Amino acid sequence: MAISQAMATSFKVEILNGIHAFGTSVVRASTTADTFKMSLYTSSATLGATTTAYTSSNEVSGTGYSAGGNTLTVSTVPTSSGTTAYLSFSDSSWSTATITGRGALIYNSTQSDKAVAVLDFGADKTSTAGTFTVQFPTADSTSAIIRIA
Repeated sequence: MAISQAMATSFKVEILNGIHAFGTSVVRASTTADTFKMSLYTSSATLGATTTAYTSSNEVSGTGYSAGGNTLTVSTVPTSSGTTAYLSFSDSSWSTATITGRGALIYNSTQSDKAVAVLDFGADKTSTAGTFTVQFPTADSTSAIIRIA
């Protein structure tokens, strides 16, 4: 079992097919962005580039955490700098949480829970009756959580 940080391969194909809308979609009839969520996982989870959708298998459980995780807020709508397109999310927190997470899955709950990206925390991270926060990197062309170069 392992968590390997990666953008889901299925997501790469789906963005070329216009499946995901991080902002107003001109491809689809929708004028609103999709809803993206982030779920947390234990070190027993197997997640990586081949992950195609949200799963509850080996998802974190504990006080202050609900299955499916948190809804994310797009903090930087799709934009570009040089030849790289990118976007980012606001940090996400679970308050008064007693949980241990090794990684996370960002997924599109509007589009049948399709996987976007897997995050590997590098080690177990624990919160005991405190705030568990996932901090996203700087939203720019070299660091943003979602980048297409």
